[in-house]
Amino acid sequence: MKAQATRTVNILLVDDHALFREGLARLLESEADFALTAQCGSVKEALACVSTRPVDVVLLDFDLGNERGTLFFGQARQAGFSGPVVVLTAGVSDTEARDLLARGAAGIFLKHSSPSLLSKCIRKVMDGEIWLDQRYIRGLAHAQETPEGVPFRRLTEREWQVLRGILEGLANKEIGARLQCSESAVKGILQQLFHKTGVRTRSQLVRIALEEYRDQL
Repeated sequence: MKAQATRTVNILLVDDHALFREGLARLLESEADFALTAQCGSVKEALACVSTRPVDVVLLDFDLGNERGTLFFGQARQAGFSGPVVVLTAGVSDTEARDLLARGAAGIFLKHSSPSLLSKCIRKVMDGEIWLDQRYIRGLAHAQETPEGVPFRRLTEREWQVLRGILEGLANKEIGARLQCSESAVKGILQQLFHKTGVRTRSQLVRIALEEYRDQL
């Protein structure tokens, strides 16, 4: 039987500190299934890269000196980029974390974390999962504001179980193993959660869950 080919993940690294970029680039390139498509220091350069080069995932610095990395999200979607974006940061506030999730960030990764954890994060978001440090899960869970226009709809026990698994960062397969059901069944329940909460991505679902349903989690 032929071995299944390893998927190569094309990565765009966006950070305004050249020394940090170079060091991280070397770490990423040491992974057999990672390929660094490009590295740059501004939103303008990043938009040019996603428009002209193969990019599967973007590692985006939150603070790019004279601009915020959040500027990238809307313009990148307009440019046709639909891949996951992981925000790299030394730390953001809970309000900023909520804003990043609302903009569609697939992950918030703390820069002081280990390189092996970053590799795990990249693979997670490439599989459609989200990456959120426990510090932000706790902070968002205690947020006092509730998003406007999102009606509370009763969730079934199975939907609660899947939602809790997502908040723990589990993949669909891992949630299925815990609940003793198939991965396709988990995907079906996830679609039900999307419909009930009015969202389209896992990161948006996490934000709504932590704000709207925090008392039930």
